[in-house]
Amino acid sequence: MRTKIVLIAVLCAGLGAARLAGQAGAVKLDVDAREAPRKLFHARLTIPAQPGPLTLLYPKWIPGEHGPTGPIADLAGLTFTAGGKVLAWRRDPVDMYAIQIEVPPGAQAVDVTLDLLSASESSGFSSGASATASLAVLSWNQVLLYPKGSKPDELVYAATLRLPSGWKYGTSLAHKSEKNGEVEFEPVSLTMLVDSPVLTGSHFRAIPLTDAPLPTRLNIAADSEAALDMSADQVQSYKNLVAETGALFGARHYRHYDFLLTLSDHTAHFGLEHHESSDDRVCERCVVNEDKRRADLSGLLPHEMTHSWNGKYRRPADLQPGTFDQPMHGDLLWVYEGLTEYLGEILTPRSGLLTAEQYRQSLAETAAEMEITRGRLWRPLQDTADAAQVLYDGRPDGALWRRGTDFYPESSLLWLEADTLIRQRTQGKRSLDDFCRLFHGEPSGPPRVVTYTFEDVVAALNQIVPYDWRTFWRARLDRLGQANTHAPTAGIEASGWRLVYRNQPTEMQRSAEEAHDAIDARFSIGIFVGRDGAIPEVVPDSPASRAGIGPGTAVVAVNGKRYSRDVLHDALKASASRPVELLLSSGDDFATYKIEYSGGERYPDLERDTSKPDLLSKIIAAHGK
Repeated sequence: MRTKIVLIAVLCAGLGAARLAGQAGAVKLDVDAREAPRKLFHARLTIPAQPGPLTLLYPKWIPGEHGPTGPIADLAGLTFTAGGKVLAWRRDPVDMYAIQIEVPPGAQAVDVTLDLLSASESSGFSSGASATASLAVLSWNQVLLYPKGSKPDELVYAATLRLPSGWKYGTSLAHKSEKNGEVEFEPVSLTMLVDSPVLTGSHFRAIPLTDAPLPTRLNIAADSEAALDMSADQVQSYKNLVAETGALFGARHYRHYDFLLTLSDHTAHFGLEHHESSDDRVCERCVVNEDKRRADLSGLLPHEMTHSWNGKYRRPADLQPGTFDQPMHGDLLWVYEGLTEYLGEILTPRSGLLTAEQYRQSLAETAAEMEITRGRLWRPLQDTADAAQVLYDGRPDGALWRRGTDFYPESSLLWLEADTLIRQRTQGKRSLDDFCRLFHGEPSGPPRVVTYTFEDVVAALNQIVPYDWRTFWRARLDRLGQANTHAPTAGIEASGWRLVYRNQPTEMQRSAEEAHDAIDARFSIGIFVGRDGAIPEVVPDSPASRAGIGPGTAVVAVNGKRYSRDVLHDALKASASRPVELLLSSGDDFATYKIEYSGGERYPDLERDTSKPDLLSKIIAAHGK
């Protein structure tokens, strides 16, 4: 199939902006965020319309979230008027995101008012908690409607935003004017508006990373002033990240780029990609606490910035329906997210956000997690991509048997294998970096979307090195049963390393345990113990599972002593001479379980295989200037 190019209406300077601003029929959108600390957003729209039936849509399928995640259940206060008269409305009985009204004779527009009741719970992506007393993230798709049948690329929205007193903001949108806490933005297409969230807060810091002609900024809002204290070394690493992405892809598909970093314990934690920005949310002290930074922040911004090339510029055709009411198909998420996961991971040591050793420790954990994911026996990797829209909301318990969105970690291991194969077959003259420059690179320019298919990926890889790439990928994406018993570690082994297990946690594992007040005993007795002793998951066919322990329980005591992390660590170390005995609570019930295990503590790590060249060190070495 011929590659289809879709040009997105973009926010431009000069002549481009004049054309957008001068377009007749622009939708006016005024958002009042002054009550964001109360988790309330108020919006008013004026939508040009002709007399007769009109169906307005609330955005349902949100780009980057890979599912129908528009939070329409949180919409309230919906009122329609025309010519000063209130209009009756009715929701479509099949499409819950469609609102039907009748525009009266003589009317040229419909005025809409609505309120968004922003979530207080952290579950979900942008539909999760997005505001606290000190900050807020505004996702425009949550506070607007648009006419059914219109193309978001062609609809123009002129937006204004009123902020709480004294709050500062960051966004990739260009502002037209700013006065008394009200910001007027340059008109943009609906596509670009939804692609350009706003981060705002009373504790705010904007850090320039690069200057013109393509400026990059790191915008940070936090729940406290102290949380903003990013070190000079961290700032330099993010400057390195910008240089490393340029070296990797050889082109840029934005005119400027804004990281929007939220530091809060009371918002949803995730990353969401956009063409010219990323919505990145982690814990309040993830910048100033080194354990939390390593565990939760270090790889997030590299991953999301990579999406500007892989996911936003180059996008699977099935994930580009061109509107917000048509379903997306996740069949190529092993490229969209899996390749991004791999590239984001190697960009982390290339940029200095992690050391080479810390990266290898993280890679070992990924491989070990795939090793204990027993669901790989019955569910192929391809199905985790096909079913992404339901798996994103999957519970943590049972995930190792059910499988989750494994197209992130397992595909990352497979892209490492592809990288090492290219390097081996070309005697080091070519690598996956060459594929990235070919597939995601030139020409540079403002945001646009170039779609692709599975065959396009195969063809591009064959341009780098001739090989049966179709069979390579289909064999790994579709395999089941005994062929999938073990983690796909061929890339690790080909890169000159091997997965091993040690009796002490690595530096990255210690950081994760400290950051989350947890113990990761999945690779020994088969449980993960979280805060307050909670057990969210039990490894299938592990010693804990065979002892009858299930998820949803909590550790009360270990070998007769009140539970603490130290007590459990000590019990694991002494398991060679004494079985581990756990007193667990399940609701109002208590029970004791004796775990037959004698292997001590067990943590994954990588060990150098000196019989092979060290390709991994070359892969993660800095490339930027």
